[in-house]
Amino acid sequence: MKIMVLNGPNINFLGIREKEVYGSQNYEEMCQYIKRNIKKEIELEIYQSNIEGELINLIQKAYFDKFDGIVINPGAYTHTSIALYDAIKSVSIPTIEVHISNVHKREEFRHKSFTAAACIGQICGLGSNGYILAIEFLYNKIINK
Repeated sequence: MKIMVLNGPNINFLGIREKEVYGSQNYEEMCQYIKRNIKKEIELEIYQSNIEGELINLIQKAYFDKFDGIVINPGAYTHTSIALYDAIKSVSIPTIEVHISNVHKREEFRHKSFTAAACIGQICGLGSNGYILAIEFLYNKIINK
């Protein structure tokens, strides 16, 4: 089973930016935490980009490389990107949107997600554990098809 994890803008600055919102765990530590806490039979590829077009290219790569699921944290593109919405819809790969913080407890503009409507679910506010829960859900959904 192959699952792709995509992280959008500024996620690479975890541990540096807004520690009161995102915590002190840095990006590399988060990636290692995710890898340590998933089932061994899952092939996981994790990417991060600050560039919208690169994220779209990676979503398309997931299609061509026959990934079974996608976990995406679009970062600020969540609230602005119809292009990411279209990319997720176009590949028909089960996708879950994840946010480290609880976006609904933050600024009003963060309450609207364009990309969530293209996903089968959304997890927010559970920190790095949200990624693990999303991966477990995808694994169980795909295994039990």
